[in-house]
Amino acid sequence: MGTFSDGIDVVQTAAGTPLHLLWQGRSYTLAAEPLRWYERRNWWDEELRAPLGTGVGLVDREVWRVQVRRDGAPPGTALLTLDLVKYLPAERWRVIKVHDAIHEANEPTAANNPEEEQGYGA
Repeated sequence: MGTFSDGIDVVQTAAGTPLHLLWQGRSYTLAAEPLRWYERRNWWDEELRAPLGTGVGLVDREVWRVQVRRDGAPPGTALLTLDLVKYLPAERWRVIKVHDAIHEANEPTAANNPEEEQGYGA
């Protein structure tokens, strides 16, 4: 699909890992272990200055890639892959990307089949 920004409600584990999503009136549950990374953001494009004590979430943003299945969907239903951003310190969540590629729950992907990613797969 592409990159955009849309609000999403995220239920997290005690450690802050996404567990359950409510997006556009639909409920989703994680179907695979999510991936997390941090990206630098050009905070100066959005802020005039960095007020003292506001470093958390100002320079870096936390990004999660999740694979989810719509609640009530039968097993084997294609998964939806989303990139989520967690904005600190307000702890607001946004969907920033919906991936075109969808995978069946048991279909190998580069994330769970490193040989395929390296070009060693058959």
